[in-house]
Amino acid sequence: MTVVDTFADLVKHSNNIVFFGGAGVSTESGIPDFRSVDGLYNQTYKYRPETILSHSFYMDNPEEFFRFYHDKMLCLDAKPNMAHIKLAELEKAGKLKAIITQNIDGLHQQAGSTNVLELHGSVHRNYCLHCHKFFNAHYMASAVGIPKCDACGGSIKPDVVLYEEGLDDDVIEKSLHYISHADMLIIGGTSLVVYPAAGLVRYYSGHKLVLINKSSTSMDDRADLVIHDPIGEVFQHIIV
Repeated sequence: MTVVDTFADLVKHSNNIVFFGGAGVSTESGIPDFRSVDGLYNQTYKYRPETILSHSFYMDNPEEFFRFYHDKMLCLDAKPNMAHIKLAELEKAGKLKAIITQNIDGLHQQAGSTNVLELHGSVHRNYCLHCHKFFNAHYMASAVGIPKCDACGGSIKPDVVLYEEGLDDDVIEKSLHYISHADMLIIGGTSLVVYPAAGLVRYYSGHKLVLINKSSTSMDDRADLVIHDPIGEVFQHIIV
């Protein structure tokens, strides 16, 4: 039995599955990650991506922030891959209880998942800082320069958690609940180096901890099963 067959068998015999995912879940949909060889951190810009995507940079250099955000973060043509699709099917079947994601692309919802806890927010929610009017991602993509509210003229901020900003307490509390009660925890497409998000997985106390990531992580030695293959290729073997 291959490791992928073992994974499929674990899924088959589990009924309280939680999935914790990162950027690697969406790379097969054409969205670049941050830390791989071809990721955003390894490309050359005037500023490092982690600097641009910080709260202070957003406040001090909004035009440069939105130039990067528009070019690299709004991947609105991306479509769900097999990992997104199979996770949605598992939720519909009642086996998957929650998806906890570090991604902001909304592909899980596009695939049909409903209980998605977005640790870092979403590009699909944007609000005027003055009157709090809501704007979708397409409005942001069509904006020139700094997006402005069409009602009051105020600046619009994406509902994404920037560096120097804290995570939503309610999202963290719900994530901890689902992870601590899961009979199977699948961690996929994340290097587990971004905290505090990565620290949440340590609250899992079961014996079906599966890590699916193309590179090694600090949690590999704690996992019950480790798979170093593209996550979409692994999930296509799941029969719901």
